[in-house]
Amino acid sequence: MIPALPRSEFSGDLTGYCGGSGPDLLLIHGVGLRAEAWSAMLPILQQQFTVYALDMPGHGGSALIQTCDLAAYSQRFAAFCADLGAPVCVAGHSMGAMIAIDLASQYPQHIRAVTALNAIYQRAASAANAVQTRAATLKTSGLQDPSDTLKRWFGDKESPASTACRAWLTGCDPTGYADAYQVFAHNPGPDAATLAALACPALFMTGANDPNSSPAMSQAMAELCPNGQAIIVNDAAHMAPMTHADMMAQELIRFFNQTRGPHDPQ
Repeated sequence: MIPALPRSEFSGDLTGYCGGSGPDLLLIHGVGLRAEAWSAMLPILQQQFTVYALDMPGHGGSALIQTCDLAAYSQRFAAFCADLGAPVCVAGHSMGAMIAIDLASQYPQHIRAVTALNAIYQRAASAANAVQTRAATLKTSGLQDPSDTLKRWFGDKESPASTACRAWLTGCDPTGYADAYQVFAHNPGPDAATLAALACPALFMTGANDPNSSPAMSQAMAELCPNGQAIIVNDAAHMAPMTHADMMAQELIRFFNQTRGPHDPQ
């Protein structure tokens, strides 16, 4: 099992973990998870960054959000970034990637560079119908057995990562989970105009074996951005930040170090 991280309280009714030293790096996890989803990447990232792994609203220790739209989630994280002062690097996974891109688009004064891990872009109709059906079931019936989800994420093999995700998905606040999933299910990801207008450098990474956040999606988003890059992680699926943590962390460091200013802490 992945151990719990020590937590602090931050702006916008957010809780999370802070560690390391150097330029600020904000990490935003996906629906139903919590700050610990980044645990395998933290030892590497903390060598060069002050890392803030925050619980999404309605997850972990962060307060529920009242208005269930993407803008409300982004606003919570924008308040946190504003308190840090200097523009920050931000990385998000899955719905966290959706929030991270919106944050960089709507609050460019706070974001120096953005990385979207396993992000979605223009879902096919069949994929949209499937995720919206799951969202509707969560709203009407509450938390479900996550076995099918875990199989999509990790395959049939049990691991500390899959065991941890099972515990998080079955133990999270059902309202926070259902509300976030509604936003995730009914949002197609950033549109072409948003990506074309993105002011900061942007990196899109996903697993070669992730059918719902596919390599084609990441490559398409990167091509639309003025300063975009795409990396496809071989033999990885949707939970690449947990299953391929070392490689993902090193790529984040490489990318974010490209954006360092001359007066940034080393």
